[in-house]
Amino acid sequence: MALFLPTLNDGPISVRPVRVRDARALERELIDNRTWLAKWEATNPHGSLGFDTRASIRALLANARAGHGLPFLVEYDGEIAGQLNVSSISYGSLSSATIGYWVAQRFAGKDITPIAVALVTDYCFFSMGLHRMEICIRPENGPSLRVVEKLGFRYEGLRRRYIHINGDWRDHFCFALVAEEVRQGVLRRWRTDAVPADAATRPEADIRAAQQHLPVIK
Repeated sequence: MALFLPTLNDGPISVRPVRVRDARALERELIDNRTWLAKWEATNPHGSLGFDTRASIRALLANARAGHGLPFLVEYDGEIAGQLNVSSISYGSLSSATIGYWVAQRFAGKDITPIAVALVTDYCFFSMGLHRMEICIRPENGPSLRVVEKLGFRYEGLRRRYIHINGDWRDHFCFALVAEEVRQGVLRRWRTDAVPADAATRPEADIRAAQQHLPVIK
């Protein structure tokens, strides 16, 4: 089942479908932000597969045609600011998906990521009928943790050696929302200051456990 890829807007922020013709501009953005992004980048545990932006976009679009993902570009005032992908979409009794994202360094601090995540989560809940949305974040990724804190994604636990990132298997904190928690919408809940203050709070035991395995980031 091919998925419809919408364009979602909020002020200067736009979340739109990625296209193959975006490859050159997107690759330039990734190269310019290499140092900024490398420590959070998913890697292949069996060795490098190379860097081919056009092939990556084609794979994301094929995944969307198969009904398993929603690949987006995030723009600010018409400029590419990052990417947001909805992946692992399941239907039926599970009805869930996972969100991943990155934003270029020069756009950090403009609330682009929380707005993009809120727009897409609301679309998945209210237009696609999904029930649960998940975000998994490395314990030392402060900017990404602030996104789930702002939006009130609920902390669900520590996942050991969960994803291969920057050359090794890394622990992740898991956060999620279900549709019943945000009947007014994620973006509206945030904008009306109705987000539970402690939803994303991690237990001290999990923070200490994760710190025992944190790599040294240079």
